[in-house]
Amino acid sequence: MSSVSAIAAPLHRPIAGAVVRLASVAVLALMFALVKLAGQHGVHLVEAVFYRQAFALPFVIAWAAIGPGLASLGTRRIGMHASRMALGLCAMSLNFLGMMMLPLAEATVIGFTVPLFATMLAALLLKEKVGPWRAGAVTIGFIGILLVIRPDSAAMASTGALVALAGAVATAGVTIFIRQLGATESAATTVFWFTALSMIPLSVLMLFFGQLHTPEAWAILAGVGLTGAIAQLLLTASLRMAPVAVVLPMDYTGLIWASLAGYLLFSALPAPATLMGAPVIIASGLAILWREHTLGKVRERNHPGT
Repeated sequence: MSSVSAIAAPLHRPIAGAVVRLASVAVLALMFALVKLAGQHGVHLVEAVFYRQAFALPFVIAWAAIGPGLASLGTRRIGMHASRMALGLCAMSLNFLGMMMLPLAEATVIGFTVPLFATMLAALLLKEKVGPWRAGAVTIGFIGILLVIRPDSAAMASTGALVALAGAVATAGVTIFIRQLGATESAATTVFWFTALSMIPLSVLMLFFGQLHTPEAWAILAGVGLTGAIAQLLLTASLRMAPVAVVLPMDYTGLIWASLAGYLLFSALPAPATLMGAPVIIASGLAILWREHTLGKVRERNHPGT
């Protein structure tokens, strides 16, 4: 799963931020459950992604109009937005496909690896230093990944697990783009251009993959777009209300919602290997988050006001 932070000053409401983040995670879990359900109703992956963006676009525009105003959507970095769109579409498609191919709980746990890959990409692309704490956390996280995807000499990891893992890597890459765009662009601008620009290639693909569906399938697709838009707005709002160190741990409650949705909608319970690997991956992500929070406080003391 990806989120953006607003340039506007934070509101410093940690409890409200945590509650909003919890709500966003629940809505996001519902969106992914609907994506999986859509696949079982004959909806193609391209259609799922297209309608996710198409139904979300009006909400994004309304959000900008009510908040910072439509004038805030102007940008001088359209090339950067186009690159972020391409990678973002790739990440969304892989995440959706992973959800269609895997049990919800397993796909959700693999999605928890985004902070691990983001740490690695930040070191490779942004030349950020990775000390022993973060390096150790990443190593532990990959042990958790091995527990979940279960590669061995007899049978390699399932295709679905590899797809979900590729989605996590792509999502981590999106966070790098968002970090760079955040220096000049507001959250509304970033979300709008990603959604609007993605409609261009998706509309072309729909000429080949678009098809008629039952009323039930259309209702599911509308639900995907609606829940996706709401989750995006709540994710962004949580980051305005409270620091990343407060809100991000709330994301791990997604395993609870994914397990519940998997059981109620698909009669599937998390596999023992998933339950074994999840705490390891979560612990490594929290360790990275704690280290980032600690380093941030040190930087604030040494360079107040920056």
